[in-house]
Amino acid sequence: SSLRFPGKLNGDLRKMGVNLVPFPRLHFFLIAQAPLFSPDNAGHVKLTVKELNDQCWSARNFLANVRPEDGKYLAASLIFRGNLASQEVDDQMSQTQSKLADDFVNWIPNNIKSSIVN
Repeated sequence: SSLRFPGKLNGDLRKMGVNLVPFPRLHFFLIAQAPLFSPDNAGHVKLTVKELNDQCWSARNFLANVRPEDGKYLAASLIFRGNLASQEVDDQMSQTQSKLADDFVNWIPNNIKSSIVN
């Protein structure tokens, strides 16, 4: 992911683990990937930041068999790849933070981090 691609707001797994995980024993990462479509359709699909964000929080795109309604998220890191406006990503993350507030623990403020890589 961002370990391979340069970018002005680049992030990596070390930063995510240090900045988002409050206690060393609470470190179980749940990975999701969006968009999920075949490479043949890549030239025909144009997704917005909102659509990518919505897909990312969908349980269908989790790479583990986890039901989000069974627990709460501690923190999240979303890494966007491509030529995206950072203001658009920040606005979407702010909306997501307020929309999913009940799905996150309340004792970690500002628990969504975003990165943009080229």
